[in-house]
Amino acid sequence: MTQTLKHPLHTSTTDTAVFAGTRRGGSPEPTYSGVLSFMRRKLTRNLAGVDVAVWGIPFDAAVSNRPGARFGPQGVRRASAILGGDPQYPFHADPFERLAVVDYGDCALDYGRHANTPRQIEEQAHEVIDAGVKLLSIGGDHYVTWPLLKAHAQKHGPMALVQFDAHQDTWFDEDERIDHGSFVARAVREGIILPERSIQIGIRTHAPETCGIEIVYGEEIADIGAKGVVDRILRRVGSAKTYLTFDIDCLDPAFAPGTGTPVAGGLSSREALMILSRLGALDIVGGDVVEVAPAYDHADITSIAGAAVMQHYLGLLADQKKHYENVPSSDRLFASALS
Repeated sequence: MTQTLKHPLHTSTTDTAVFAGTRRGGSPEPTYSGVLSFMRRKLTRNLAGVDVAVWGIPFDAAVSNRPGARFGPQGVRRASAILGGDPQYPFHADPFERLAVVDYGDCALDYGRHANTPRQIEEQAHEVIDAGVKLLSIGGDHYVTWPLLKAHAQKHGPMALVQFDAHQDTWFDEDERIDHGSFVARAVREGIILPERSIQIGIRTHAPETCGIEIVYGEEIADIGAKGVVDRILRRVGSAKTYLTFDIDCLDPAFAPGTGTPVAGGLSSREALMILSRLGALDIVGGDVVEVAPAYDHADITSIAGAAVMQHYLGLLADQKKHYENVPSSDRLFASALS
């Protein structure tokens, strides 16, 4: 017997970014139409009942080479439209059946007063973090991770940093220089991240110091493979509260041409996503994807990669929430350390 399927769309299910009546479930809207938000999540500043907020930070005044990452949030949102409404690979589930996720819009910044930028990012990030909502941010250049780390550390204390990047970002000046290559050294010196629990993946440049952080260089990954990288991450981080930051230039320019400081010899998209998908044992408190600059892109290749990284963050958080809900209440203090 042949079953006739009714098309799920009607007028009330278009423009779900604005008119969705629920924060749960995928969107049936065509990928090529409608008001854009990240994976068709509802655009709102109402955080009641929300598990995760996706937030754009359109700032790129700290770049040392090609500008354009201020358009990263737009590009990643546009590329994410194709991801909504399906069970998400490789997690075998729709994360929005488990997580209530909203698109929190973009950070409000004054483009003419860059000295105010770190304070503005940090203060607005607190609005989400202090509400008990996980914050996933779309940059912007890598400088934005500095105020994000400060905001997260005020709630969670010193954290482990898992950084996917071609650069160590340990170029440091004593002044308040706004520079996308210095946030790691600054965070170590101010006690915001734990260097003995932190690790950098895909590094393909040299910097003045390691700050005590473990490094997995780009050329090592071909030898040890995704599983080897995951093992090193999990051993290094252990049960520490963890912030994930993914500079899209961690990927080889063949997979991410749309970025400000591309470096040959990087990870493929497949390698990076394989690693990310296996980090479910980490106690993830927040994360970002940065340095997507769509103007240098071709056919949204880099934006697609950035959207996939964010989608994997959500998959990990959804799996962790499912695991947490299945742990007896008396054991939940220990749930974050379980794989």
